[in-house]
Amino acid sequence: MKPSAFEYVRPDTVDEAIDFLETYAGEARVLAGGQSLVPMLGMRLMRPAAVIDINRLTEELGQIEARGSETTIGALVRYTEAEGSPVIAERLPLLRTAIRHIGDRQVRNRGTLGGAVAQADPTGEVALVALTLGATIVARGPAGMRELPAAEFFVGSYANALDPQEMITALRFGVVPARCGFFERGRKHNDFALLSLAVAATPEPDGTWHDVRIGIGGMNQTPILARAAAARLEGQAWDDATLAEAAELALEGIDPPADVRASAEYRTHLLPIHLRRLLRGMGEDSYDG
Repeated sequence: MKPSAFEYVRPDTVDEAIDFLETYAGEARVLAGGQSLVPMLGMRLMRPAAVIDINRLTEELGQIEARGSETTIGALVRYTEAEGSPVIAERLPLLRTAIRHIGDRQVRNRGTLGGAVAQADPTGEVALVALTLGATIVARGPAGMRELPAAEFFVGSYANALDPQEMITALRFGVVPARCGFFERGRKHNDFALLSLAVAATPEPDGTWHDVRIGIGGMNQTPILARAAAARLEGQAWDDATLAEAAELALEGIDPPADVRASAEYRTHLLPIHLRRLLRGMGEDSYDG
């Protein structure tokens, strides 16, 4: 099937892109990596009046910057660029690890971090990391710039809090915990994840852990934070009993889907098992996650 007819425009600046979004009054879609948009256009699941190709805007949207305690990633930074960035390796190792689970090399060469967040896939790796690390999504529209906490950005399955005339310009991260872990389970390589887990925490010399954050993907309409599980682990030494309790607490608030890939019961079964294993691994001296 071919896409339905649409206007194709290529702005030279972000301001021009915003002007086009305003002109088409919510009937335009932004094209960055195209890994999700192009297939949806081809299947006519999306029929916009215009497609705004922002790939010329790398000078404004393609940078990775470290300023003080903040790390800012432009919306047009591609997965491969982030994966190989020394700044990301030093400041956001959880993001680098998660990116390695995305698709294959061809997908990572084209896909962008801004596009991944905008897609709001409940199984998406970048969305999960953004939520877990408390990132801020920076957007621009006709009314100017707006900053949205990741916890407020994802509002449903493939639904975000952007106004139809806004576009993401950057992701901003603050100081993150010292140690991280990531896990993903799918039926096969490149398939959508049945379950994904992102954990960040800081170990202290006395054996306790602080700044604990646990994100869960694929178990609800959006990625979610396992707040009760994180609270159980906060300020504690992670012995087997504590890890087991936290893993069970992670089941609070989940509503896993049942689809052709797995039943809701199977997804529920996987969560505490793999969370406990991930947490135990993070506590080992040899862990290099």
